[in-house]
Amino acid sequence: MIIEGRKKIVKSDKSPLEITYRLDRDVELLKRHLVILKTILENEPIGIIRISEITGYPQHKVRYSLRVLEQAGLIEPTPQGAITTGKVEETISEIKNALIKMVETCNDLIKFLEK
Repeated sequence: MIIEGRKKIVKSDKSPLEITYRLDRDVELLKRHLVILKTILENEPIGIIRISEITGYPQHKVRYSLRVLEQAGLIEPTPQGAITTGKVEETISEIKNALIKMVETCNDLIKFLEK
C-alpha cells in the first residue's frame, strides 16, 4: 500500500509505483526536513509548536525531523527553541548540488525511456 498525503493507494506487487515508491517517499522526507530547517533558520530560536504552525506539519513529524537535523549537526536545542549551527550554509549548498545532479540523472533517464 502506498500512502500519498492522506489518501491511500492500493497497488499490486507488479505495479510500476513499486519501483519509484521509495524514491518518492525519501524525496518527500528530505523536503520536510529542509522546510523545517529553513523555518528554523528564518525564525530561530523556534519551538516545535511554532514550527508546526508555520509549516503545517503535525508536531510528531516536526519532532522527528528535529531529531534528524540535530543528529546531522545542523541544529541545536536551547531552552528558547531550536537554533541552527555553523554547518547549515555549507550543507544547504551541498544538498543543492546533489539535487542538481539528481535532476540531471532523472532527465537522462527520461530521455533514455523516450528512445
